[in-house]
Amino acid sequence: AAKQRLDESPPSRVLHIRKLPNEVSETEVIALGLPFGKVTNILMLKGKNQAFLELGTEEAAITMVNYYTAVTPQVRNTPVFIQYSNHKELKTDSALNQRAQAVLQAVSAVQDGNSPSSDPGVLDLAPPPSPVLRIIIDNMFYPVTLDVLQQIFSKFGTVMKIITFTKNNQFQALLQFSDPVNAQQAKLSLDGQNIYNSCCTLRIDFSKLVNLNVKYNNDKSRDYTRPDLPTGDGESANKDHSLLGAISPLSAAAAAAAAAGRVALSGSGVSGVLLASNLNEEVPLILRVYGDVQRVKILYNKKDSALIQLSDGNQAQLAMSHLNGQKVFGKVMRVTLSKHQTVALPREGLDDQLLTKDFSGSPLHRFKKPGSKNFQNIFPPSATLHLSNIRDGVGEDDLRLLFSNSGGTVKAFKFFQDRKMSLIQMSSVEEAIQALMDLHNYDMGGNHHLKVSFSKSTI
Repeated sequence: AAKQRLDESPPSRVLHIRKLPNEVSETEVIALGLPFGKVTNILMLKGKNQAFLELGTEEAAITMVNYYTAVTPQVRNTPVFIQYSNHKELKTDSALNQRAQAVLQAVSAVQDGNSPSSDPGVLDLAPPPSPVLRIIIDNMFYPVTLDVLQQIFSKFGTVMKIITFTKNNQFQALLQFSDPVNAQQAKLSLDGQNIYNSCCTLRIDFSKLVNLNVKYNNDKSRDYTRPDLPTGDGESANKDHSLLGAISPLSAAAAAAAAAGRVALSGSGVSGVLLASNLNEEVPLILRVYGDVQRVKILYNKKDSALIQLSDGNQAQLAMSHLNGQKVFGKVMRVTLSKHQTVALPREGLDDQLLTKDFSGSPLHRFKKPGSKNFQNIFPPSATLHLSNIRDGVGEDDLRLLFSNSGGTVKAFKFFQDRKMSLIQMSSVEEAIQALMDLHNYDMGGNHHLKVSFSKSTI
């Protein structure tokens, strides 16, 4: 009955929010109310995981409650409960509530079009200058795609156009909302947030442009108002491989978390160890495409299975999502996350030394450098392979021969302009997997090791 009574409080501009996650901040709670109007006060009841939020008008509060009746409100991926409070306004002890007030002042300053700034001379009283945001992503250790950006930013309004590019070795994007106010709210809520746990930090500014001109709808640019645009010649896009991101289950989860107004995704709770079965002994190395294999332990009583340790849980999840169910050497491979946190090295004289291999010092790791371009070239297994680090003087015939010797048929081949990179298409995904395992890091002489990865292009 008590619950009944709570839900039936008459409309009020003060809302009572319950079941908040433990570490939640004022900004996160304010973000729930921002799309609906001005937030005029907030009171956090930290110990109780509750908060009171006061909006400028009762209409705003009613719109917010109605909206969140249809769409479950989430903070940090946890559903929260919102209802009208019995209070008609919030009277807060200013001393206790100083921090919340400071946050509110900053928020309302931005909502009113001022940038909260310590220097009064810099206060910009103009309304938001542009519906276009310039987004720079720092610490980009995982690929961020156009789709991820669209999912994150569309929480704040209609995203009309997005253009992505690399400048000064940094992934950047221009994103246009239908209304400058939405751009402002997105900037306010997301600037400085991480898309994934402790990496891919968003740095957001208003762009000097007020309208974007998008010519093609593809991985690098999109105009959501014009689905009829051509995709453009995707091949020229390949010259700059750094922008092509693979949307993995990871990014989808990140985008969902982001859409909840909080933008953290933790891969850290997940162990970096996979259990792979139905293999032959070469196979653990295929995982190098998705992460740095640290150790491999073939199971003593089940030689077609192995525990494979990668650098972290995100790499393990990526490898699992792309490789589970793939056919290798005629057998369908199974890959699952293991409950082990690490793969132990064999004890001298006690364990079978030959079954455990340690690759942690391997020069072949692709992902050692944080922010390495390789993070952005992670694609699911495909029949087309991307070759790089091709030695001068090595021609198409040499490469076709090399790849057909790995037991497959080369269907097509194409050099990039500089001839250091090429695409080669095998007749099946299975053949391509086989060729990648045989030839990634193949020594072409003169200390040129061929680099092979899956491509998302076709020839």
